[in-house]
Amino acid sequence: MLYDTPALIALDFDGVICDGIREYFQVSKRVHDLIWYYENPAPETLEPQFIKLRPVIETGWEMPLLLRAINLKFSDEHILSEWPEITQHLLYVMSLDTIHHPNFQKQELSKLLDGIRDRWIAEDLDSWLSLHQFYGGMIDKLSRLLRSPTQVYIISTKEDRFISQLLALAGIDFPSSNLFGKEVKQPKYETLRQILKETNINPENTWFIEDRLEALELVTGQPDLDQVNLYLADWGYNTAKARDSLKSNPRIKLLSLEEFTSC
Repeated sequence: MLYDTPALIALDFDGVICDGIREYFQVSKRVHDLIWYYENPAPETLEPQFIKLRPVIETGWEMPLLLRAINLKFSDEHILSEWPEITQHLLYVMSLDTIHHPNFQKQELSKLLDGIRDRWIAEDLDSWLSLHQFYGGMIDKLSRLLRSPTQVYIISTKEDRFISQLLALAGIDFPSSNLFGKEVKQPKYETLRQILKETNINPENTWFIEDRLEALELVTGQPDLDQVNLYLADWGYNTAKARDSLKSNPRIKLLSLEEFTSC
């Protein structure tokens, strides 16, 4: 249960503020079918399985690999338990194919994903936007927070420009100085530490709301951040197993959308 609004709130974007899962699938399908054009394309019927397995993804470049693994009929259990090893295996197999994609690594995959997304936005912005949906009450909550004394930050692995564009079209003029996207290239706990240092706000007066349990657990390993209030967004991209694990982890609290947007 939430009580007094803190001095600082740091929010993830994907899976906390915005649900872009339909866009993730479609852009992943475009990348997948471009890379593996010489094989069968990924069918639209894979979308429910992709959505179910989305919690394994940490950064965007992994999304086409997840679709690749599903299309290759890797089991759900295998993907959920050994995703980091699977990504390395798929990248390694790609690098061996000197005809179609020699020396292909995650940097090239990331550039390709961003490039396809950029072209999509430039050519058909309306269809790209239609695949994103802000969680219920979130835009109103952000508006109220930005008018309040609370300092609000976004810490995300999504690129700044995509976040800014989506927020702007929803009527949110979010300060660019408070947005830390993929470009910062550092762990979220490091960004959180940087924000606290710059604002001189006490950790105990800070909330960090994230839908990836692993990102929150990394914060718990930082002694100087042990007073930060950590919340797992139960409406985001996480599994029942992750949520249930909090019963034995008092450091991280489970948060519902209604609790957050109504406080």
